[in-house]
This record gives sequence, structure tokens and C-alpha cells, in this order.
Amino acid sequence: MTKTLQKTTALSTKNGKKSPTDKNLSARAAAAQIILQVLDHGKSLSALLPEIQPRMKPQDLPLLQEICFGVCRVLPRLEWIIRLLVDKPLKGKTRIVHCLLLVGLYQILYTRIPPHAAINEAVNAARQLKSDNFRGLLNGVLRRFLRERESVLATVDKHWQTNHPEWLVNKLKKTYPNWRDIIDANNQKPPMWLRVNRNHSSAENYRQRLAENGITAFPAENPHALRLESPVSVSQLPHFAEGWATVQDVHAQWSAILLEPQNGELILDACAAPGGKTTHILEQAPQAKVVALDVEENRLKRITENLARLNQQAVVICGDATRPETWLPQAAQQITGNKSAVKFDRILLDAPCSATGVIRRHPDIKWLRREQDIAPLVEIQHQILTALWQTLKPNGILLYATCSVLPDENGRQIARFLAEHSDAQLEPLPFPAPQAIGHQFLPAENGGDGFYYAKLRKIA
Repeated sequence: MTKTLQKTTALSTKNGKKSPTDKNLSARAAAAQIILQVLDHGKSLSALLPEIQPRMKPQDLPLLQEICFGVCRVLPRLEWIIRLLVDKPLKGKTRIVHCLLLVGLYQILYTRIPPHAAINEAVNAARQLKSDNFRGLLNGVLRRFLRERESVLATVDKHWQTNHPEWLVNKLKKTYPNWRDIIDANNQKPPMWLRVNRNHSSAENYRQRLAENGITAFPAENPHALRLESPVSVSQLPHFAEGWATVQDVHAQWSAILLEPQNGELILDACAAPGGKTTHILEQAPQAKVVALDVEENRLKRITENLARLNQQAVVICGDATRPETWLPQAAQQITGNKSAVKFDRILLDAPCSATGVIRRHPDIKWLRREQDIAPLVEIQHQILTALWQTLKPNGILLYATCSVLPDENGRQIARFLAEHSDAQLEPLPFPAPQAIGHQFLPAENGGDGFYYAKLRKIA
């Protein structure tokens, strides 16, 4: 999942010197810096944006996010335009100027900002980024695009563009007859989904409360889910601070429902950050004993914050899911008061993956993920599956989940596991195609993200 994307501290100070981000950059200058980090240094927006936000004016943050996500969403189209308008590629130290061109073109094509204002702001950002010598180039290229826009776009848009890397397109073609629909869905902005806490309200009653507050929402097949007509700040959601609702994709919400947690059971939520699935398990079984495990220490805070907002209790532990022996005694100590061995009644394994099912929420995944990343991820998933299976009680349930749409990480992964473990039995899921190994959700406009589930029972 997105947790596998690389972390960064690239925008922080170095050797005691202030980076340009300490000088209250404009949204355009900050966006160019961030896009450069994504494209040239393999950093993720989910790491870069939170780091830079404290040093930005609050009113600039929505535009910053819109530009960064938007450029990553339509990057190949913008790159093609630049190739038509710039004679010599901007490389090395001039790559920041290339990124400013991306920022300027995105604003002209995809925002309501007046084109000349977008150009002026991009040119001014060059000064902040110590690229004064290229202000004339920026101004000239962007104004030329305005003059020649019709002919340039006629060339660029002559053929349908995927706005995806070729390796991923080829994998989708080989797997899905409707691969174009998946790509089109990936290129859309994602809808905002809510999970309604059934301990406070039904989905229908909460939908009425939203309507009373001027927010239109639509129900889904998932009994706890509502889709908002337009995204809103969580501060506008009724009783959000009291835990009445959580922002979570509709397909991600199936994890706790399919797990079927029961009160009194000992349950492991592996790879738990940021805690959405942990809290959903506890909404369904408030008296269950839940261990929330994640390998990244800095992500545990999000789990505890979500638990606190919903007034829930869980054992939150930092540990490597491939090595239960390193953290299981600590979990046992907190659960039972001693370090004697414990085994789980149910395990939710939200495995680290390519995140190819959530591209519309994280469009930088298209440019961060490489084809050669898939095989190592598949091996890590197998190691975690094998290790956690040993911590499951006889007759226990393990629900395997990813936000990937690639068969190597999903159906083929489970087929391999079943072939290697005679004590593993595939359980049916309440979805069509019962002959398939698990169930694959695909991203869809006004629908959910790409998710995969397989339910395994440990034969006694």
C-alpha cells in the first residue's frame, strides 16, 4: 500500500542552513520543489506535503495540493507539451525550471486561475527558487503556449493518452478486458467516502444529518458507507470529532466487515497505520482485544489519534510482521500481563503492496513505482503471510487484503499460499464470481478504489 512509498526529509534544513522552504515560498514555488522531489528523487507526496505545510501560508495549501496532485495525474500530457515548446531539455540544475513549466501549464489547462496570472506567478516563483536567469524562458514558453494552444493540443491529443507508465498499462491489458475503464477511473479525482459508526447512527440517519447541514450524500451497497456529492472538510461533518464518521474508501470498508470480528476475541490488525481498519474492527466488536501492528514508528501516532477520537482502546505496537517473535511477547504482556505465547482468533493482514488500486488518490504512485518493484513486494507479502499464519489459532480466520490490482500480489499470491499450506482453506466471500480466488474490486468513477480480499481459515 501507500505505506511502502519512500519517506523523505529532502525539504528540511541541511548542515544548519535554511532550505528555500523556510522563506515562506509561494504555492507555485513550493509545488515545483515538491514535484522535482517526486520525479527526480522518488519521494512521495504523502511524505512531502505534510513536511512543508507548517512553513506555508494556510490559504496557499489548497492550491499547493491541487497543483502537486494534478501535475502527477496528467504528467505525460504536460511533458509532451514542453517537448514541443522547448528546444533543449532542461536537465541538471535547470530541472526546477522544467518543474515550474509543469506548474504553469497545469494551472492554465486545469484551473480557473486566469492564464496571465498563472504565467506571472510561475515567473515570479523562479526568483524565489534562485532561477532568475530563466524567468524569460518561463515567460516566453508559457505565453507561446497561450498563442499556439489550439495547434499544440491538436498534436498532443491526437491519440488517446493513458497518463500511465507503459509497464503498468501492459500489465492491465494482459489482465483486464476493461483495462481502459480502469485507466480512465485512475485519471479522475477520487470521491470522498464516509464510514458511519453504527454505534452512533445508521448510515441513513447520518445521511439525513448531512442533508440538514447542506451536504448531499449517497448510499452504497456497503451498509456503513456514504459517498459525498462533493468533498468537504471534516470540520463540516456532524459529530466528526466525537467519532460518528470516518473518512474511508468504500472498498476499504469491507475489510472489517469480511473479517467478522466478535466480542471477546483476540484480533491482530497487521500493517495497521493509519488506523482506519483498527477502529472499524472495534466499532463492530467493541469488546474485542485488538493489537494494531505497524513497522513504521512514526505512523503509530496516527493510529492512537484515531483510536482517541473514537474513544477506543487497542494495543498499539511497532514491529515487523515478518518476525512475530520480536513483538509478540510485548503484545502478550499488555494483553495478559505476562509474556507467555498467545495466538489470535482473527488476523487482518493489510499487506504492503504496489498501491496500484489507489492511483487516483495518490497519482504520484504512477511515477514512483517501477515494474521491478513488484517481485520484491510479492516476496515480502509471502513472508508476512507465512509468518503470521503461525500466530493464528486453529479454526481462526486470516483476511488478506491489498490495495493493488495486480494478480501477482493478489489471486496468484493466495494460490501459492494455499498450495504450500495444507491447513489453509479458502472461505467464500459475499460477492459474484465465487469460483475466483478471493475478490478483486476495481476503481470506478463515483465508486471505490481498487482492493483485493481473500479469506482463509486455518483447519483445525
